[in-house]
Amino acid sequence: MPSFKAAVVSLLAATAAALPSVPKFSERQLEYHAVAKRQNAAAQALGLGDFDILQFALTLENLEESFYREGFAKFPASDFKALGLSDDQITDLQNIGFTEGEHVILLQSSLAQNGVKPVQRCTYDFGFTTAAAMVQTAAILENVGISAYLGAAPLLASPAILGVAGSILTIEARHQSSIRVFSGEKAVPQAFDAPLGPKAVFSLAAPFIKSCPSDSNIKLTAFPTLKLANPSDPTTVNSVVKLQSDAAAGAKFCAFTSGGVVPGGTKFTPFSATDGCTIPEGVAGITYLSLSSAGPLTGALTDDITLAGPIAITVS
Repeated sequence: MPSFKAAVVSLLAATAAALPSVPKFSERQLEYHAVAKRQNAAAQALGLGDFDILQFALTLENLEESFYREGFAKFPASDFKALGLSDDQITDLQNIGFTEGEHVILLQSSLAQNGVKPVQRCTYDFGFTTAAAMVQTAAILENVGISAYLGAAPLLASPAILGVAGSILTIEARHQSSIRVFSGEKAVPQAFDAPLGPKAVFSLAAPFIKSCPSDSNIKLTAFPTLKLANPSDPTTVNSVVKLQSDAAAGAKFCAFTSGGVVPGGTKFTPFSATDGCTIPEGVAGITYLSLSSAGPLTGALTDDITLAGPIAITVS
């Protein structure tokens, strides 16, 4: 006659066998989960809720809509044709600006329907002097938009708001690929896109913002500014970049955040104010460069170790 212990073990085994199987996550999926947890902790530390994140998204969409509207008011179609763009491509570029306006309307509506007053458009200085410079800046802005929505997605608690953000993210990705093709670059430079936290995204947008209405300031401040000391120097893998920042004195590493860099999303290389730092292997396309006080082996660049930046560079 079986013992009581044996009967219990048998019962537990039978129960376990009857339960639905639980899928095992791959190592990469676990790495992405760790990145999402890190981002969520950062958002909580900044005191951002779902509607704060929607307001932040609207701030970016207002900036992008204004960018295209002001650019096309400044440069005639003939300037874009001189770059080698066809009539259809110029129309596509104009339609990208139109869809940014549609994103603004959707986000404003989502906020207003929930009793939240949407932030208003700011005053901007995009600094473009040629149509070519506008197209180059557009490629970076669209990439930042993708990184912003990717970084925000794990922070959202509402499935409905996540759906709104996802419907915009896919269009931003098409914008970015189209502009890369218009510029004669690879449409898909890497297999993944890089998520960025809200404060890093705001730091990339802040240089374009001159002023905002008093009731349209969001709950974020930018990191100290960072810039290339020699903008004409090559930004290829293993090349050296020299940087300028008021926060450079405390920096020990350059942090390169790029699509496909796992685990963590960032590669670190030693930095000195005199010698700069080396662009590491494994980063490609539009890459976000920051200065940090540490270079954790986990590849996780957190707000508490970020000293300046990021800036966007194109690594080839």
